[in-house]
Amino acid sequence: MTDDTGFTLSRRGALIGGAAAAAAGAVPLDVDAQPATPEPPAPTLPVSFTVNGRKRTLEVDPRVTLLDALREHLSLTGSKKGCDHGQCGACTVMVEGRRINSCLTLAVMHDGDAITTIEGLGRPGDLHPMQAAFVRHDGYQCGYCTPGQIMSSVAVLQEVKDGIPSYVAADLTAAPALSGEELRERMSGNICRCAAYSNIIAAIADVAGKDIA
Repeated sequence: MTDDTGFTLSRRGALIGGAAAAAAGAVPLDVDAQPATPEPPAPTLPVSFTVNGRKRTLEVDPRVTLLDALREHLSLTGSKKGCDHGQCGACTVMVEGRRINSCLTLAVMHDGDAITTIEGLGRPGDLHPMQAAFVRHDGYQCGYCTPGQIMSSVAVLQEVKDGIPSYVAADLTAAPALSGEELRERMSGNICRCAAYSNIIAAIADVAGKDIA
């Protein structure tokens, strides 16, 4: 079909156009429509703990991990988020004197606990002996995993001192021997992609005052 302007419209095109116009006219225009109601804020819970010797109180979403509470709410960014699955050890902190992967635990589970992060071990000019040993033995490499490595290294020596056995312990009732095998097993949860493992073992041995291969 052709009109006076020379425009050609097929029967199929006319049908499609008519159906579209009818559908558009069938949609009512609600001039009184109200804006969408915003989502209510997520519920929060209070949590109080002592971090690096200082009492801290937060209001957090109960799903917030301890790692995110430390990094995002307290600006303690020394503890790193690596795998976020508890497999790399970059987020290692001390809770009540024992090391944990802070990405695998919720902040609200630690109400009343004493927490130590890498910032609480030492500072420039006043390094913890383990931090100083990492410097001497070049255990830092890129440095991303270093906070977790140092926290675990300090914990390992305390675990040995407390007589806590490891997977490679031949006698679970005997005092652990501070050997290279023992240290490597206990540090196996901390990954260093720069491969500074031998330097890290040397740093731990230095602090322990042992000659370990």
